[in-house]
Amino acid sequence: MATTDPARPGFALPLLLLAGFRTLIDELHAELARQGHPELRPLHGFVLQAVGVDGTTATELGQRLGISKQAAGKTVDRLVAVGYLERVDDPRDARRRLVRVTPRGADGLRRSAEIFDRLRERWAATLGPDRVAALEDDLRTMSSVNFFRLDMPGWFGG
Repeated sequence: MATTDPARPGFALPLLLLAGFRTLIDELHAELARQGHPELRPLHGFVLQAVGVDGTTATELGQRLGISKQAAGKTVDRLVAVGYLERVDDPRDARRRLVRVTPRGADGLRRSAEIFDRLRERWAATLGPDRVAALEDDLRTMSSVNFFRLDMPGWFGG
């Protein structure tokens, strides 16, 4: 039987990991709003990444995100309405419509990457660069090989 330090119960680890994630995501979105992207929400980053550079259909998008075609369609509708995605005819198949990232969507992704770099620098300034690097290395060791998964929305909602 494992002995657990009462000051460090097992359930605290996932909650602390989630709290760190939430802190980074909340700070990201506050800065995105200041930089002209107040409509972007945490789910939207997964969606924009899943659409990719070549575009995709709503059905394929739902599969990539692990959500229903209907849920993907509603999210696409919202992102089209605020200018982050567009629907276009598929040049390879006239029966299909593709969803593509607009220049505004690409700008949101670019700014997100830059903001994440600054947030990481802030963590390194607070905790020390060696501790942040060690934390990243440890999380890579404990995570699956494919740690960047786009199906998180479906996994959280499933």
